[in-house]
Amino acid sequence: MSARLLCEGRVVIVTGAGRGLGRAHALAYAAEGARLVVNDLGVGLDGTPGPDSPARQVAEEIRAAGGEAVPHGGDIATTEGAASLVRTALETYGRLDTLVNNAGFLRDRMLVNLDEDDWDAVMRVHLKGHFLPLKHAAAHWRAEAKAGRQPDARVVNTSSGAGLLGSVGQGNYSAAKAGIVGLTLVAAAEMGRYGVQVNAIAPAARTRMTERTFADTMTAPGSGFDAMAPGNVSPLVVWLGSAASAGVTGRVFETEGGRITVMEGWRPGPSADKGSRWSPAEAGETVRKLLTEAETPGAVYGSG
Repeated sequence: MSARLLCEGRVVIVTGAGRGLGRAHALAYAAEGARLVVNDLGVGLDGTPGPDSPARQVAEEIRAAGGEAVPHGGDIATTEGAASLVRTALETYGRLDTLVNNAGFLRDRMLVNLDEDDWDAVMRVHLKGHFLPLKHAAAHWRAEAKAGRQPDARVVNTSSGAGLLGSVGQGNYSAAKAGIVGLTLVAAAEMGRYGVQVNAIAPAARTRMTERTFADTMTAPGSGFDAMAPGNVSPLVVWLGSAASAGVTGRVFETEGGRITVMEGWRPGPSADKGSRWSPAEAGETVRKLLTEAETPGAVYGSG
């Protein structure tokens, strides 16, 4: 008897799954027996994928390999697009088990050159594009739990090292990715009672975004292990989205090549309490003393 696949029978949504990390995640889930809704923004006026859309291509690739997948071309940063995404899973497969929020893009500028439109566009796709699918999936899972059908559901959000440590020239992207970490922690706390686990990854891999921004470090080697291949990130994403990850929630994992790191985030460091109000001079003197006892923060990434 063959071993049971890790995600056999599970229904998985992956956003931004037409290329790069999202495509790698979708293929990896399919290889472990999952049934997929492959989301990537469509080209048709009605929001459905056109014949050459990346979502349709990935879904066809999965089906050609013997898996099950349907494309979804809606804009998941809109209420209707996100609702349609969840509805597609339920109408096609009758259930939803895992949501992988991955969609995003870059508009890099130094802060003094960053236009309001570039700020809003990145916030919309990354942060709102995480919130809305999560909201609609969570509403479905809460309804299931209240009806006595407790889900064993998973959400995997996509942050970034830029969101954890900052990245020069990426103020909008870093702020959005930091917001995703906060959203992950809140969702994990709120949704646990309904059988939903929520985690985030901070991946480093070669994608259309990073090839341009970090060209020197993202070049594929001529031979040997390709540490920046997007597929290196997907095994962790698949495990987090499976029932095997029971008990793991509210965590952020940095993943690159063959390395997985549990990120520990903000925690109290050196502290002083006077018991009454400080004067500005006293506060400054105290801060300088505390900083000598504190760990040096991680380096802010450069943008090339």
